[in-house]
Amino acid sequence: MLMLSVYAMALLAVLGVIVDRVIGEPRTRHPLVAFGRLATRIEARMNTGRRARPAGMLAWFVAVAPPVCIAWLLTSVLPFAYACVVHVLLLWFALGGKSLREHIAPIARALSLGDIDGARTLTSRIVSRDTSQADENALSRAAVESALENGNDAIFGALFWFAVAGGPGALAFRLANTLDAMWGYRTPRYLRFGWAAARIDDVLNFVPARLTAASYALVGDTGMAWHCWRTQARSWDSPNAGPVMASGAGSLNVLIGGAAVYHGVLEARPTLGAGHSATPRHVVAALRLVDRSVLLWLAVFLVFAALSVTASA
Repeated sequence: MLMLSVYAMALLAVLGVIVDRVIGEPRTRHPLVAFGRLATRIEARMNTGRRARPAGMLAWFVAVAPPVCIAWLLTSVLPFAYACVVHVLLLWFALGGKSLREHIAPIARALSLGDIDGARTLTSRIVSRDTSQADENALSRAAVESALENGNDAIFGALFWFAVAGGPGALAFRLANTLDAMWGYRTPRYLRFGWAAARIDDVLNFVPARLTAASYALVGDTGMAWHCWRTQARSWDSPNAGPVMASGAGSLNVLIGGAAVYHGVLEARPTLGAGHSATPRHVVAALRLVDRSVLLWLAVFLVFAALSVTASA
């Protein structure tokens, strides 16, 4: 049964990636929209300023535990074939690979056409920094950073937790990542209440982020990626984004990071990577790096599937 489970989960992971690649995220009534509304209501009710950290932790479990438990129950009690369908649907829900490309590729096209205003608008939809005065280099940097970091958040983290715990694991990761994006800010409102969401996301992302960084290194300029990861990642304020972006930037031979305006405040962030200043072609290259890494992960899944069949024969 264990070997069959490994074989089945490997094939279901590949199928989930294919479904995401072909269909992408739901265009209307995305379940995450409903989850976001629920999270907003929970935060408004529980973030009262009193015992904010415990309240934030309880709010996290109130938001995440019910859907994950329902997903686990469905995959446990349904007949095998139906359970497989649920696993794939949950992974499809958790993945955002096609959406990542649909949001970032247009930025590269707009920049290539000299449409700076259009690129600023497109970039503002995927980053929290102020893009109103950003030039081509700043917009290219932002798009490259988003592609690299969200490659982990939107694809590889979900695949890792799917491999560990099937569809419910992928769902838990996606919901945790969503709450971090909603509550994990270091602002007066969320600094204490959002602490649990931010720390839980850090824990869930610890291994996937490093596997993502390793993947970026293996499918690009490996030597430079390892060097940047080893020497630069610790300077980034996020323990998981640092390795991912340092390795990715080194693999692409591009410079990212640097100064950016967040919530009206200029932040001087460390520079990551090496080589050239970011241009539209580096945005395209970052998306290709993510695609090659996806193929690497799928190859690993298929190898595990083949080995499980051989071991059980």
